[in-house]
Amino acid sequence: MFKRNLLLALLFILPSAVNAENYSIGTGGQSGIYYPFGGALAKVWSEHVPDVNAKAEVTAASVENTIKVVRGDMIAGIAMGNVVLDAYKGEGKFPTKMPVNTLFALYPNLVHTLTLEKSGITSLSQLKGKRVSLGAPASGTAVTSAALLESLGIDVKKDIDAVYLNYSETTNALANGQIDAGFIVGGQGVGAVTQIALTHKIKVLSITPEESAMFMKKYPAYSSYDIPADVYNNVGEVSTLSVWNVLVVNAKMSDDMAYNLTKAAYENIGDVRKVVKMAEMTTPENADRLQGVPLHPGAQKYLDSIMK
Repeated sequence: MFKRNLLLALLFILPSAVNAENYSIGTGGQSGIYYPFGGALAKVWSEHVPDVNAKAEVTAASVENTIKVVRGDMIAGIAMGNVVLDAYKGEGKFPTKMPVNTLFALYPNLVHTLTLEKSGITSLSQLKGKRVSLGAPASGTAVTSAALLESLGIDVKKDIDAVYLNYSETTNALANGQIDAGFIVGGQGVGAVTQIALTHKIKVLSITPEESAMFMKKYPAYSSYDIPADVYNNVGEVSTLSVWNVLVVNAKMSDDMAYNLTKAAYENIGDVRKVVKMAEMTTPENADRLQGVPLHPGAQKYLDSIMK
């Protein structure tokens, strides 16, 4: 009797498990904010969107995530707005226009240009001739750092000794004296910067108003941003650049799916905020912060329904 009842129970349970499709959310390295954000979002979607079983996938971040979303390998990916804008326009790393939309904007990423205090480096122009980590290959950090340096007349192929390392590799190499400086483009309070600031005397280089203006003229997805003093141990206020992160999806995603994913995310954003403080900025009012790339019609439908 017990075996018969167990079999009947399994017959009722298994169809729902089988029907739930497995999906990946593209994130980044485990030492950044993308990964825990994606993990928290995956949990929300798995619990609140019918027939969706989602998990966070470690990736090289923005460029890789955008490509995999377009290929259909991922249901969504976290990416920097400038990368998604390039994909939509068919510029930069993308030779043709990509069928991408966004579900909503998440939070702003900040440009952290790191060096040790003892290096003597005090400005971006002094990076010429130095060993510099530009970020992980196929990441938004690598796209941004190269574009920023080139806007200042620094050729990343000729004028610096460039290496491509992820967040934790960058801070480890900096701590070990293997590089002179490195870029991390991540949310305010990003773990990799927080950790190295606790063990080493670091400097986060400011970007001057003139340097910012030159860069933003060519890359309007960015804006100026001041990191307050003491966000990182013994680091004063830093003038830098910001760009919003977004949740990128394939434009061919069904309207119902986009609606359900957006609805579940916003109605349960409190669960995400318990894991990632930066999710406090993930609000319906900030959903369309990335100008130039359309929101998915399904996401727009949900936002219209609550913003009336």
